[in-house]
Amino acid sequence: MKILGIDPGTQVAGFGVIEKSGSKILTLEYGSVKAEKKQTFAQRLHTIHAKIMDVISKHQPDEIAIEEVFYSKNVKSAIRIGEGRGIIFLCAAMANIPITEYAATVIKKAVVGNGNAQKEQVQAMVKIILSLPEIPEPKDASDALAIAICHSHNLRY
Repeated sequence: MKILGIDPGTQVAGFGVIEKSGSKILTLEYGSVKAEKKQTFAQRLHTIHAKIMDVISKHQPDEIAIEEVFYSKNVKSAIRIGEGRGIIFLCAAMANIPITEYAATVIKKAVVGNGNAQKEQVQAMVKIILSLPEIPEPKDASDALAIAICHSHNLRY
């Protein structure tokens, strides 16, 4: 079972591809999509779409997992992230891949055992769970791998 985890964003979107076989989880690829500041918003969305479709084409994931939108006071920022998430949903639909959403607290609980864990704790556990030599960089990629790990814990097959 291959899972593509995505930490959505319109400036930087993290992605991580894992493969779960029984209780073993293998890291296939991770990274981020970074939009250039000079790009228009529409161009940024296009950049995200192109890269995520490339990752889907390369790895042929069985499922996609994405973080739900979280916002506090900055509604405009939440809307922008929502627009970026829409691109991810479009990619999933175009490739006919099921997509599942997880709240940040659910992801943290699945990876660390505490829904209020700090980002550094999540990154450290991602490194341990995936037996990586170092914490995945950039942070968005580490977050995306955490989302994929969370989804792998929720699989029913």
